[in-house]
Amino acid sequence: MAHRRALLVINRRSRQGESDLSRPLALLAEHGVLVDVEPVEDPSSIPAVIEARAQDIDIVIVAGGDGTVNAAVDQLVRHGLPLGVLPLGTANDLARTLCIPANLEEASEVIAAGRRHEIDLGWVNGKHFLNVASIGLSVSVAEELTADVKRRWGPLSYLISAARVLRNTPPFRARIQCDKRILRMWATQVAVGNGRYYGGGMTVAEEARIDDGTLHLYAIKPRRLLDYVALLPALRRGRHKHSQGVHVAQGTEIEVITRPRLPINTDGEVTTKTPGHFRVVPRALAVFVPAAYGRRQAGASC
Repeated sequence: MAHRRALLVINRRSRQGESDLSRPLALLAEHGVLVDVEPVEDPSSIPAVIEARAQDIDIVIVAGGDGTVNAAVDQLVRHGLPLGVLPLGTANDLARTLCIPANLEEASEVIAAGRRHEIDLGWVNGKHFLNVASIGLSVSVAEELTADVKRRWGPLSYLISAARVLRNTPPFRARIQCDKRILRMWATQVAVGNGRYYGGGMTVAEEARIDDGTLHLYAIKPRRLLDYVALLPALRRGRHKHSQGVHVAQGTEIEVITRPRLPINTDGEVTTKTPGHFRVVPRALAVFVPAAYGRRQAGASC
């Protein structure tokens, strides 16, 4: 059996970061995946951990949530290392997009099977992202989300935090250029999606895929509190393009300029500010996926 050397980075601060990984590790070893374990308390240390080991490993396995994977992605691209995911976060939207099971033993079997698929990445101001980059309301939600809230409420924490910040997120002026089309508007939220799911299972667009070579944008005009509540089902299913006061666009390059300048959230973490220069990077990262993901591409569910 040919052995593969893997670096397993565990974010101990993720919602399920203290989970027992002994059985997943044993399963990987049975399939010839030799794992070196690196627990971290601060995801900002992950790039340095990967950089120090990049020449000695064949695979990087990230055990954490979407923010943890986001912390690793730039180094994965730089060194051409494939990604394995053990979902230990609150939302685990990348795992949901790729049909990776929530059960850790089953997720480790996906890595052991070695089925690779190349996915697109988004890029904004020098930072790669997997799921979505956003401006406005969702940034306020991310700032409201504490580790305690995530552990207590799980995916519901996103809705709870949104309810708290809706009244206090002011509208902003936005100039949006998608490829050659320009839109000027007042907005409370602008989101640029690369993947399919974000924010605990919200859908970027009903037709979005993480390997379609396209960024999917939506922008929401200011509205009353009850109108936001009425919009939630459409956002959940990715059908907001049919909703009044929601502008949608697709493209490979997008520029968003706001007044005032605002922070940009990538996969749940604030990493840059507007103006945001976005582009899609096709087939930028190899990820281990189950056979179910191939069925999703053919139109079936996971």
